[in-house]
Amino acid sequence: MKKLLLLLVLGAALPQCHPATVARRPGAAKSLTIAFGSCNRHTLPQPLWDDIAAQKPNVWIWLGDNIYGDTDDMTVLRQKYDAQLNQPAYRQFRQQVPTIIGTWDDHDYGRNDGDKTYPFKKESQRAALDFLQEPADSPRRRQEGIYAAYEYAVGRKKVKVLLLDDRYFQDTLYRDAQKVYHPNLTGDLLGAAQWQWLEQQLRSSTADAHIIGSGIQFLPQQHIYEKWSNFPAARQRLLRLLADTRAKGVLLISGDRHIGEISKASVPGVAYPVYEVTSSGLTHPATNNAGEPNELRVGPLVTEKHYGLLRFREQQDQLFVTATLKGEDEKVFYTQEIEVGR
Repeated sequence: MKKLLLLLVLGAALPQCHPATVARRPGAAKSLTIAFGSCNRHTLPQPLWDDIAAQKPNVWIWLGDNIYGDTDDMTVLRQKYDAQLNQPAYRQFRQQVPTIIGTWDDHDYGRNDGDKTYPFKKESQRAALDFLQEPADSPRRRQEGIYAAYEYAVGRKKVKVLLLDDRYFQDTLYRDAQKVYHPNLTGDLLGAAQWQWLEQQLRSSTADAHIIGSGIQFLPQQHIYEKWSNFPAARQRLLRLLADTRAKGVLLISGDRHIGEISKASVPGVAYPVYEVTSSGLTHPATNNAGEPNELRVGPLVTEKHYGLLRFREQQDQLFVTATLKGEDEKVFYTQEIEVGR
């Protein structure tokens, strides 16, 4: 069976050499469960936390819009983060899940469609890392941007998680009166330092699978909203990097869209299909979205409250993952079985 490449997010953390790499150790069993999601308005009902906790995830990954900050006032931003931390169901969830990691998108960054020109991005970074309860001596507190790497063991296999920062260095994108985004043909998303870091993480990796997470979608190109393809040079650079570094078993994960879906693409130079799991709509999915074009989609478009779930398992020296979009009361919207490494 062909090895697969997916953009997602992934239990026992192993040390790494780069200063932006963070080590965590949830446990080194032959299985690993990672849950993830995005678009969480702190003032709305949050019915999914007990459902997610019931899956007994080793890791929870925030994929952005973790709160709706939308402010230049850092006192207000911190008050909203504190409200989420103290939301009763989430507070209990934090006590049940061994490891919580994450990145951000625009609303928790501080401004809708926020980019590198946001004047309070350094202060916002400190607030976001405080919310994630990042240790005081964490490398993430000494760099610009909140990108980070993690490694987890699955039996004798290793899974590396790479969380990208798609806001701190993002070039400006024009949006017209009809709220349509116009591609920035030469624009960048990650910035020079983060690109260098990402290449080093992939080239030097000894992991058997790699999960790459971003606030906005990597693969879909047809919808009119925020996406990597609004920065076509950056998107092509990322896909080319996957081929050039020959990284094993890459998975992609993303949020932002208030919908859930799984996309699949063939990438030149990569010997297996690339999958992306988008999970977005913890509190307010786009229930009025009757359908939108995505020629890469496999399975349904999910417009109910949901979260993403990845169950990794080592089996006969191979690494497999079951990727699932799930809702309340164990409702399964779609499941995809994937072989990610051997």
